[in-house]
Amino acid sequence: MNHDKYLTVASLTKYLKHKFDSDMHLRNVFLKGEISNLKKHSTGHYYFSIKDESSKINAIMFSSQTKNLNFSPEDGMKVLLVGRISVYESTGSYQIYVEEMLEDGVGNLYVKFEQLKKDLAKEGLFDEIHKKRIPKYPTRVGIVTAPTGAAIKDILSTIQRRFPSCETLLFPSLVQGENAAPDIVKKIKMAEEKEYHIDVLIVGRGGGSIEDMWPFNEEIVARAIYNCPIPIISAVGHEVDFTIADFVADLRAPTPTGAAEMAVPSMYDLEKYLKQISLRIKENVLKKVKYNQLLLERVTSSFVIKNPVIMYENKKQYIDTILEKLKTQIFYLLENKGLKLKTLENHYLLKSPLQLYQKEITKIQSLIEKLEIINPLGVLKRGYSLAYKDKVLVKDIKQIQKRDRITIVLENGKIDTEVVEIMEEKHGKRKTRN
Repeated sequence: MNHDKYLTVASLTKYLKHKFDSDMHLRNVFLKGEISNLKKHSTGHYYFSIKDESSKINAIMFSSQTKNLNFSPEDGMKVLLVGRISVYESTGSYQIYVEEMLEDGVGNLYVKFEQLKKDLAKEGLFDEIHKKRIPKYPTRVGIVTAPTGAAIKDILSTIQRRFPSCETLLFPSLVQGENAAPDIVKKIKMAEEKEYHIDVLIVGRGGGSIEDMWPFNEEIVARAIYNCPIPIISAVGHEVDFTIADFVADLRAPTPTGAAEMAVPSMYDLEKYLKQISLRIKENVLKKVKYNQLLLERVTSSFVIKNPVIMYENKKQYIDTILEKLKTQIFYLLENKGLKLKTLENHYLLKSPLQLYQKEITKIQSLIEKLEIINPLGVLKRGYSLAYKDKVLVKDIKQIQKRDRITIVLENGKIDTEVVEIMEEKHGKRKTRN
């Protein structure tokens, strides 16, 4: 075999690069498109892609050219490029080496998009807490999109294929142009009416440029989606396209077809699930029946069922034993109480109650006599008296001063008097105190 006619990959790549570099038409290419996947390297080089509705090309702009830009490129910007097309040998892919870059007038739209996104996010319209759950088995799906085009066809065919029992109701709307945003809002509000009984609403359109999809970046559309009581699935453009409607909707689909798949279940998956449930039910029923059969066999073969008379005799004997114990206990209690009763009957208190009474009378009289002895008023009966100064009993002559008012208590009365003279007695001698 002659191997000389086979090229290496490197040889082929070099040949193609030579063809690209030698083609006069590819040395100065004017290109327009949308920036995506922009990476700004620390060296100052820009690596990104330029795309339109159906194609994409890699691009690089070296730092020697980026420093001449009078704006800051961002993803989503529409730009005008001038550069040359060549092959990058390491990967064998062709790309544009950008020498000039200008805004295509759509850059302002991207700035507006980012500002509205920031404002609505701050307000909380994108928060997960506000997202409504998409029903698993809807009976009617509403669709807000253009009545013609690939989007509505893909949605309807997908729903019919996946879940044919589900009804669909189209609310035809403009999806591009300056009148599209108000029309989309109008159709969303129409779908909210109870007479339509919509379970889930798909809002979207097919792919296009940022200008074409701009109605879905309008604030009025975002607020209509947020305030809609019906769960909404957004389906705008392709997977790489993001709009404000995608962020505020309850669920974002990458494409209209994807939205239809998210809106309804698959009949195939549902049938498969029902079969699994049916098998589980049968297995559980069989297990339950088998368990009850074993339980019934255990009961029917038990000693109680087979020998009920023997069980009765055992219980009867047990009852007889209990009755005997009760009788013995009752006789013991009666005998014990009888002995206590006889003891009480023979007690001297019951036989001689007057003797106990006389004894208690004697104790009381003795206590009275003792109280009489210590009673201070008893002294008064013998001719003595008590002196009080300011209601305090005078026990010492030193408690009294001349001209003090004192009260003398006798057996049958009181005397209020004033001290004129005080006679103190010490060691048998008397002394007058002024």
